[in-house]
Amino acid sequence: MAVQSYDRDLKDLLAQVCKGELQLPEFQRSWVWDDGKICKLIESITMGFPMGAVMFLETGGEVNYKPRLFTGVDEQYKNVAPEYLVLDGQQRLTTLFQVFMGKNAVETCFEKNKNTTIYRYYYLDIKKALNETEDREEAIISISDKKIKTSDIGKVIDLDLRTREDEYKNLMFPLNLMFSSNDYRNWERGLSRYYDNSPEITDLIDAFYDKIVNVVNSYKLPVITVLKSTSQSSVCQIFENVNRGGVPLNVFELVTASLAAEGVELRQEWNKIRAVFTSQNHDLLNEVSGTDFITAMTLWDSYEQSLIPRTDGKAIGVKCKKKDVMNLRRAVFVAKQEGLTDAFMEAARFLIGQGIFSAANLPYNTQYIPLAAIYAYDNRHRRLLHNCQMVINKLSRWYWCGVLGELYGAANETRYASDIRDFFAWVEDDSAIPDTVARSNFQATRLLSLQTRNSAAYKGIMALILQDEPLDFATTEKMSIATYTNDSIDIHHIFPANHCEKAGLPSKKWNSVVNKTMISATTNRTIGGVAPSEYIQKLFRKNNDTDSVVKAIGTHKIDFDLLNADKFDEFINDRAMKLLDSIEQATGKSVAGRDSQETIEAYGQSLTNPQTSPANDTDENN
Repeated sequence: MAVQSYDRDLKDLLAQVCKGELQLPEFQRSWVWDDGKICKLIESITMGFPMGAVMFLETGGEVNYKPRLFTGVDEQYKNVAPEYLVLDGQQRLTTLFQVFMGKNAVETCFEKNKNTTIYRYYYLDIKKALNETEDREEAIISISDKKIKTSDIGKVIDLDLRTREDEYKNLMFPLNLMFSSNDYRNWERGLSRYYDNSPEITDLIDAFYDKIVNVVNSYKLPVITVLKSTSQSSVCQIFENVNRGGVPLNVFELVTASLAAEGVELRQEWNKIRAVFTSQNHDLLNEVSGTDFITAMTLWDSYEQSLIPRTDGKAIGVKCKKKDVMNLRRAVFVAKQEGLTDAFMEAARFLIGQGIFSAANLPYNTQYIPLAAIYAYDNRHRRLLHNCQMVINKLSRWYWCGVLGELYGAANETRYASDIRDFFAWVEDDSAIPDTVARSNFQATRLLSLQTRNSAAYKGIMALILQDEPLDFATTEKMSIATYTNDSIDIHHIFPANHCEKAGLPSKKWNSVVNKTMISATTNRTIGGVAPSEYIQKLFRKNNDTDSVVKAIGTHKIDFDLLNADKFDEFINDRAMKLLDSIEQATGKSVAGRDSQETIEAYGQSLTNPQTSPANDTDENN
């Protein structure tokens, strides 16, 4: 990476902005500085104080971002090919361009109400600016686009600058004439004529030029230029480093800019894809972001490329880190857009089959990325996931190992790469256990620490309950994707919280996932806050079929007799064992510590269930 650093005259930089020679990369957000901040910047410039360096990217190299004009630049320059793009300094340069060269009012906002747009012209009070006992900030006049300041609810005009004569009368210099020598000279002559060429005014004009105008016209900015030989990934890293004080950009916005230069309007395409997702009869795809989509596309393409034999014999690794996603090109996007859209919808259908019926209960939205990439590749090359139950079972095991092993809570790009590579290797060879499966581990005591749906494992266990399509306590109807939303099914306590608090039961147990299940809003209202033995009687009276109610409660991995007898501790232990059995079944791995001393201390007994056979453990447990 080559970088140059030098000082440039501010007026020359703003002239480049004006002519479109200096532009912004398309991903840069619009200018957002408030009125107070603008006045502080004017103060710094007119005092000759440094305001920090700006950073430009030389165009014409590997990085090919779509450019856009600065706010306020005449649209006639929109087809100009810029020499440089601004990586850092957009807000300062936009402010200075509009204040010193713009002919229209500056679009800004109030310091304490940034949602309200206001329009301002900026002036210097000449006498105050030349008075060394005055703070320069007092000499900076911000006035509305009507160019009047009033008081007493608009009844009194305190300052009127609507005409040149008004400016002359009040000795207010409009800052948007600062860098136009012709306009400045004309204004200066007009001021002299207004005061009949008074020697006092002549001296004032000379002093103003020497101490203010000349300072601003000779103001220099340090400019760091990133040369066009710099790689795209390096430019991305540079931008993120210098932009930490602003609103952070994500990969999607950066790729949007690079694809725009190739004629792909990524935002428009993503909106179309989102519309397809929205047309589905569930909300699971709401969790897929634009960044997720292009990351999955990069992962899919990288895996395909890794399988192509190379003449030099060197293997290409599977990659989908930020710098790899940044290199996404038009040809790949166009070729894979439709296939990946279909793959995400198939991934959603897979998740529904696993008992995940809503976005709110999706354990990890990040796991969508390798899941969709796996479906995309399989659809294009194998279609095993449509025709082979063994492969579907392996995908299910891989998924649950990721969820219940809680393996997707941090930076996951390396795991994504191993997931798709390992999964298809596992399809070919049963002994080639994927890393996600091998690393997955669930401790028996973890159940008690799962207290809220913020945890992926908590949501996962609720999904395992729904996976079996249990029956609702009150309606005794099967819970499915079709009834989930209509019946307002959600997670609720089995031993009600109000009852548990009154009974002094330990919250670590009653508020854990062990004491929770999915029930309808109707059931939740029926249960209320009473003991299970009481609400079961209400359920009996409401349903008129006691056997159906007993059966429905049992489908939630609940021992009806223990619940009906209000035997809290026995219920917790029995249900914990049943949930651990389900976890072992889903992951194909034994739960660690079911008979450990820690488990015995937490539950009062071992959670080894002699009535269930051990999980079908394989070598990955070792």
